[in-house]
Order: sequence, then C-alpha cells, then structure tokens
Amino acid sequence: MQFLALIYAGEDQDDVDIETLMAQYQEFDRQLGAADILLGGNALEAISTATSVRVRNGKPELTDGPFAETKEQLGGYYLLECKDLDEALEWAAKIPSARYGTIEVRPVMVFDQ
Repeated sequence: MQFLALIYAGEDQDDVDIETLMAQYQEFDRQLGAADILLGGNALEAISTATSVRVRNGKPELTDGPFAETKEQLGGYYLLECKDLDEALEWAAKIPSARYGTIEVRPVMVFDQ
C-alpha cells in the first residue's frame, strides 16, 4: 500500500539548527532507502512562493500564498510503500520534523485502470 506522509511545520523555527536538521533528514533518507520503501519525496519552497487557485463561477481566482492561514505549513512529503497503516505511522514518527511539527499520513487512493 502507498502512503503519503505530509510534513507540516512552522517556517520560522528559530530553535531548530538547520544543519542538524538536514543531517537528521539525510540519515532518515538513508534508513528509508535501506528499508526499500521510499517511492518519492521532496521539500517545498517557502510559502511566500505559493499561489492558491480556486475556480468560482467558471473563472480562476489566484491568491498569493497558501490556502489556509495556519501556524504550520506544508513543507514537504514522502511517498512510502508500506505493508499497512501501522508501518506507515512508525516511519512517519521517525521523520525529523515530527519533533516540532506535524506529520499527516494518508493512504493513496488507487483507481482501477
């Protein structure tokens, strides 16, 4: 089963040393590779680069920034192949940003061809 682990955290984490965090992510990526469950993943640019698109009355409306105004923003994701939700949750708890943010885990919907 495929699961998407969405990484939410504040962009202004002053108490987080970026070099330490990047080293933790490199180690986590190594562990995912060794377990052969990583299907993909990326970090996202800052929320200042985001544009939200909505279609209302047949016309697109563009808004600078993310849709929701919250303390934590979507910063990246991992696409994982796990045997079940329990395994996906175990891996999500190991994502370094889980220590100060939130990791949302959702099964990927599979459509029949």
